[in-house]
This record gives sequence, structure tokens and C-alpha cells, in this order.
Amino acid sequence: MDRPCRLRRPFIVLFSLAVLAACWLTPVDRYAREQVSAGLQRSLTAFAAARTLGAAVSVVQSVRVDAVVGVAPGEALRPLSELIDRFAAVMLAASVAFGVQLLLLGVGGHLAVSAALTAVLLAWAWMRWRGERPAAASAASAAAGPWASPPPSRSSLRWLMPVLIGLLMARFAVPLSAVASEAAYRAVMAGEFQSAMASLEGAPAAVEASGVAGAADEKGFVDRLKALADRVKNTPAVIEGLLQSAKDWATQIVRLMAVFVLQTAVLPLAFLWLFWRLARGLVGPPAR
Repeated sequence: MDRPCRLRRPFIVLFSLAVLAACWLTPVDRYAREQVSAGLQRSLTAFAAARTLGAAVSVVQSVRVDAVVGVAPGEALRPLSELIDRFAAVMLAASVAFGVQLLLLGVGGHLAVSAALTAVLLAWAWMRWRGERPAAASAASAAAGPWASPPPSRSSLRWLMPVLIGLLMARFAVPLSAVASEAAYRAVMAGEFQSAMASLEGAPAAVEASGVAGAADEKGFVDRLKALADRVKNTPAVIEGLLQSAKDWATQIVRLMAVFVLQTAVLPLAFLWLFWRLARGLVGPPAR
């Protein structure tokens, strides 16, 4: 038996066993579902924080002051309000993306997908095994005449390989992409998210405290915002202070948008492409 054949046949066996074990034994789906659920919870928390801050800024925008550093409050805060609206839209889209991943995890983890992958994988392994025959065995098969079973043709593998790659993608691409994206988030982006969220979640309280420092504790959030509107009418300096704080809030919003765009769009697409290339390289025919 020649050297390439000695290497390829053990690879076929090991690859098939690894795929079958990952398909039926390992809890990768459950772990991936936990990671996606954690990301969904983060995006919903950020969305709620955006809507709360947007409500507070809208109340301040509705106040009419004759002159605040030469700019009306509503016009001065309009860029921040528009940025908050876009941020809320991005957070809603990120939540939908996490929800789609949860649905795809359910589809890929279905028993029918695992059964189809097992059947196609065994057929592929058998064809590859029969095709990896040494030259001496091929010569003996040719000498045996028409009664010898011929090796599978390349055309059979050519149509089977795309099916196997597609099933591998359906079964493992989304779980592995979700786990890899969450690992990248925890390694690189977790600190960025926590610091930005801490600043953003404290922004509504800062808006409230800037104008209703002496508000009664029993008042609700809406009542306190109304009290803020009454105070701002007579306190132009409040608007000026809010404009200074708005610069930091805008920075934190952009940071959060970058984190979620990376985790829900850039990284998943990159990992899906890498998994597709890896599957093609493992399943594809050997170079002759």
C-alpha cells in the first residue's frame, strides 16, 4: 500500500467518527443555545436602556427656552435624540439576529438533520474508502475481470460532496459560529460592553438629577420627568450641562453599536466562511 493511501484511510475513519460523535454525543447545541440566549439578553437590556434614555431626552427637547448658549434645547439635543433612535433600531436588529440564531439552532439540531448527515457521511466514507485503493489492488481488480466490484466513480463523489458539506453546515456551522462569537466577545469586547452600558444606564438618572434634585422619592419616573421640564424652563444651565454629558453618551452608544454589529454580523459571517472552507477542505477529493 502506498504512503498516501495509508494516510487517507485512517483520516476517513477518524473524520467520520469525529463527526458522528459531535452529531449524536456532544452537547454543543445546548452550550451554543446558552451563549446565544446570553447575547439576546444583553441586546434587549441595551434596547431598554436606549428607550429609557430616549424618553428622558425627548422630555428635555420639548422644553422651550429663549436662549441657551445661542441654541434652542430641542435643536441642540436633536443629534443625540436621532443617534439614540438609531441605536435602539440597531439593538432591535441585534435581538432579531440572536432570535434567528436560536431558531437555526433548533433546525440544525433536529433529529432529521442528524439522521440525514449520518447517512450521507457513511455513504461518503464508503466511497472514499473504496476509492483509496493501492495500485496493486487496482491491478488485481482489473485482472479479475467484470466480476470484480469497481471503485466508485468520481462523478458519484462529485454530487455527494456538496450534499455532505451542506449538511455539515446545517448541523454545525451555527452552533460553532455562536460559540466562537461568544468566546471572542468575552475575550475582547466584554469590558467594552460593561463600561459602556454602565455609563448609558446611568444617563437617565443624570438627566433626572440635573433638574429635579429635590424631587420626592415617591414620584414615578414620568412625574419626575415632568418636574424636570418645569425646572429646565427656569434653568438654562441645565441644558448646557446636558449637552456636555451628551458627548460622552454618544461615544458610549457608538461603542455599543460596534460591539453588537461585530457579534451579530461580522464575526458570525467570518466564522461561517471559515467553517465552509474547512468543510470543503476536509470533504473534498484528494489531489492526485
